Amino acid sequence: MKTQVIIVAAGTGSRLKSKIPKALVTLKGRPLVAWSLKIFETCSLIDGIILVGHKNYLKEFRKIASCFKKVVAVVAGGAKRADSVRLGLSAIDQDDSIVLVHDAARPLIDESSIKRLSQALKNYEAAILAIPVKSTIKKVDGKNICVEQTLPRHLLWEAQTPQGFHQQVLVEAHRQRIKEEATDDALLVEKMGIRVKVVMGNQRNIKITTEQDLHMAEQLL
Repeated sequence: MKTQVIIVAAGTGSRLKSKIPKALVTLKGRPLVAWSLKIFETCSLIDGIILVGHKNYLKEFRKIASCFKKVVAVVAGGAKRADSVRLGLSAIDQDDSIVLVHDAARPLIDESSIKRLSQALKNYEAAILAIPVKSTIKKVDGKNICVEQTLPRHLLWEAQTPQGFHQQVLVEAHRQRIKEEATDDALLVEKMGIRVKVVMGNQRNIKITTEQDLHMAEQLL
């Protein structure tokens, strides 16, 4: 069974205050997306990469992708993240794959985490990388921003990417929830009643959202 990865890189990067898509912003002399591409390119478990880029910058994404032999397709993303994942799924060339979905905004993913995730997918139909939260988490009401509940910290994990799925499970999850907004793919699978295995991630695998995150990534590198 092949393992293929969809790298979602179609975001605009508005919170990063960038005039170009976030995935093209430079980190240590390379476009952000190139860091993820390099890790998946060199990981022996990965057979192919589908890069989903911003539709107005496909020329730039194709140029970056040309440096990586495992990239089998570069496709235009959609208006929302879920749309981009569906478009990436349509570019997978077979019906019996393991599919990893990774955000280009996480440039510090490491090979060890990918291997742990892949191992879990031998026993589960879906698995995600995540780390236990360190801080006390408060649930608030939506109107006055007052505390409604203090959540039990030992039960809370912060989700990361990549997230992994058996291909048909992910395809069916997106088919059933085609009009639903989801912050990650695991949520769609959870709503099908499928158990999602949590695999220990890496604290370094941060998501680049703001300029401060970009500076932190530079320091970690």
